[in-house]
Amino acid sequence: MTKQSRILIAGSTGYLGLHIVKQLHTEQVEFKALVRNKAKLVSLGIRENQIIEAQVTKPDELNGICNGVDVVISCLGITRQRDGLGYIDVDYQANLNLLQEAERAGVSKFIYVSAFNAGKYSNVRLLKAKESFAQHLLDSDKLIPCVIRPNGFFSDLEEVYQAAKTGRVYLFGTGEVKMNPIHGEDLARFCLEAIDSGERELEAGGPEVLSGKDIAKLAFFVQNKQEQTTCLPDWLQSLALSVVKRLPEKWGGPAEFFLTVMGQDAIAPRYGTHKLGDYFSELSRK
Repeated sequence: MTKQSRILIAGSTGYLGLHIVKQLHTEQVEFKALVRNKAKLVSLGIRENQIIEAQVTKPDELNGICNGVDVVISCLGITRQRDGLGYIDVDYQANLNLLQEAERAGVSKFIYVSAFNAGKYSNVRLLKAKESFAQHLLDSDKLIPCVIRPNGFFSDLEEVYQAAKTGRVYLFGTGEVKMNPIHGEDLARFCLEAIDSGERELEAGGPEVLSGKDIAKLAFFVQNKQEQTTCLPDWLQSLALSVVKRLPEKWGGPAEFFLTVMGQDAIAPRYGTHKLGDYFSELSRK
């Protein structure tokens, strides 16, 4: 990444977006941050002239925001649904609105952060929306597209930490399904390095491959609690998945995603230095 690149970060107050903004701010790289509400970034010391307030779901509010921009990095996506918006509204359409504005403005490169193995789970509502946009981006002939597919974030595993805090963690099957989650700081660095990469699609996970039991063990250990893990039968996971798929997206979508991706190994190319045990230790100190 060169400091001459003019970068626009969308979704800049989310988990990953904040890490990218912090790194750019620390390294004094020119950037603009696209947000719904600027208060969080202002509190971090980001200058107001670096912040653009707009609703990405409303194309008219995006007019001109990409003028003079070389690279767009989009971390746009729903974590918790609100304002009546769904996955198609944000993960697909809002990103499409931004892409069309980037194409109009002559942006050189558009980097989109999707999810690991999203293309394999077209029956999962969240991942279907993400992959639909990813394919639309990859088809663009007006700029250089790049889709980054990271494994689960450390922050996604805070529920395991909280479960351990209550005294017991529940896992499905044997608890041996493996993954290599990645810290937001490492993934932010990966995204910025992708600016100079010629790859159209990239995958990234953290440096450690951990099973469900390994993750639970770390959560208990940092809290000085006796390890108590209960493995639930696979049929119960299948039953729960069949139920949540029938629920409205707002209620069933997150559980559908979690139950699906935790059903089999998900090991992405290793990257970064942050370890989950250290992340859990930080939570314990807080």
